[in-house]
Amino acid sequence: MELNSLSAIQNYTSAKPATTPAEGDVGAVGALRDIAGDFASTLAKSEQIAQSTMMGNADPHALVQALAQTELAVETAVNVRNKVVEAYQEILRMPV
Repeated sequence: MELNSLSAIQNYTSAKPATTPAEGDVGAVGALRDIAGDFASTLAKSEQIAQSTMMGNADPHALVQALAQTELAVETAVNVRNKVVEAYQEILRMPV
């Protein structure tokens, strides 16, 4: 069976858009960057509210809410880190 090179090129160019990421698609690295940015902004917001509360400019309810959000964000980050470490250790245990 003879393969027509022009046909192969046409098939490749028609399949290429399916393999390229969409414009709105950020990918895994972009998603991790967004998650890290959200985590940092949550911590910064909580710190700002804590400082405002100590100065008397914010209500204690806002401080408690900010601390709860920070606690949840830190627990989530620790759980994700633990899962990544477990996966890495499992990969190291695999026979080659």
